[in-house]
Amino acid sequence: MGELESSNSSPLLIKISDPDEGGLRQRALTESKLLWRIIGPAIISRLSSYSWNCITQAFTGHIGEIELAAFSILSSVVCGFDLGFLIGMSSAMDTLCGQAYGGKQYEMLGVYLQRSCLVLLATALLLLPLYLFTAPLLKLLGQPPEVADLAGQMALCTIPMHFSFAFIFPLHKFLQCQYKNSVYAWAGAAGLFVHLAVTWLVVSVMGLGAVAASAVQSVTWWFWAAVMAVYILAGGCPLTWQGFSVHAFSGLWEFVKLSAASGVMICLENWYYRILVLMIGNMDNAAIAIGALSVCMSINGWENSIPLSFCGGTSVRVANELGAGKGKKARFATIVSVVTSTGIGVLIMTIILVFHKPIALLFTSSKLVLDEVNSMSLLLALTILFNSVQPVLSGVAVGSGWQGRVAYINIACYYIVGLPLGILMQWVFHMGIMGVWGGMIFGGTALQTVILCILTIRCDWDKEAEKATKYVKKWSEV
Repeated sequence: MGELESSNSSPLLIKISDPDEGGLRQRALTESKLLWRIIGPAIISRLSSYSWNCITQAFTGHIGEIELAAFSILSSVVCGFDLGFLIGMSSAMDTLCGQAYGGKQYEMLGVYLQRSCLVLLATALLLLPLYLFTAPLLKLLGQPPEVADLAGQMALCTIPMHFSFAFIFPLHKFLQCQYKNSVYAWAGAAGLFVHLAVTWLVVSVMGLGAVAASAVQSVTWWFWAAVMAVYILAGGCPLTWQGFSVHAFSGLWEFVKLSAASGVMICLENWYYRILVLMIGNMDNAAIAIGALSVCMSINGWENSIPLSFCGGTSVRVANELGAGKGKKARFATIVSVVTSTGIGVLIMTIILVFHKPIALLFTSSKLVLDEVNSMSLLLALTILFNSVQPVLSGVAVGSGWQGRVAYINIACYYIVGLPLGILMQWVFHMGIMGVWGGMIFGGTALQTVILCILTIRCDWDKEAEKATKYVKKWSEV
């Protein structure tokens, strides 16, 4: 199994030894060290960045129920759609950089970074109307006018944040694929303190309200991007960043196709629960229902930072080993990651079932919203359990380059089975939030998890390793 040690010829790189070294326990321990080298800092950065959103939501939630609903619908629907697609498109970096790093094509990582930034910046321009026309869009989707209008004002203030995504995610993936995780982890943690301090100043001291609070997010996200960019440009990655290159403009169409497949795969998962918020917005007492669901989604999002970190860590480990031609090592990395993430998921599910009431108080003081959250606690716990497995399997798919295949699986599970079942439970059986959410969990998420398990178990890892080594060579020539 692999050891974390420095190569004499390349002291800044990770040397991974023979996958068959030692017994099962030693192999599992060594793999865990490699995995946690990625996952540990990733959890810190994800918890930090997600907490920025939760901090803003908490401040706006204590201003009023309309403010809470407006920010929730903005972050869940508009920013969520945008964020999901751009994160998805950037996951092409996981496949390409991970396999190139495993195949020792180190100089290609800098070229892929530049290509990804170009592609994501163009995509951000295409998605800009989501922010410019948020209010009429939400009204068209049946949201309450007062909620839609306030969300529209907030959206205009978050446009700078929208463009920061085009740089943050490629920079993040670039550093993650070469195990330089501490950079973005500490940058994210520093951003958390910046965000909390500035939001408190704007809302509690200056009394500028919910719109100003949402604008603070742009400052924090650009701070994060700037720290990572300065580190790279100042020489933090001498082997993988060799300056700006005209090669970044070649092979863009091939890169766009892989990025688009990645974007569709990830955003179909991400948008699934965003649609849930839209469906709740058409119910009676929509502000209360949206507020309660947003609290549950925020708690889930906080917890989901852990399995999503496992997703990123697994994609890197699988891509590294496949790029190096080590199929058995990639399989073993998958097993270790799934078992570890599932164990953590069970623990957190138990904590949520016991302590969901005090956790919900962080977001709102409304008794009506708190009572609604209490009734959803079991579904929240089940969602956490399924989400401890599914993202890890998605990470395997990204590391292996299966994005296109998994996109079709997501369409079938989420939008042909899960979403119609949720609609049926709400409008036919009148089961409200519980029916919609329950139908979408068991009809979509659970089904997708089972299919991905079967796909992973039946995988021919030696064949995948052979394909990956050819893939690395192909992309290095583009």
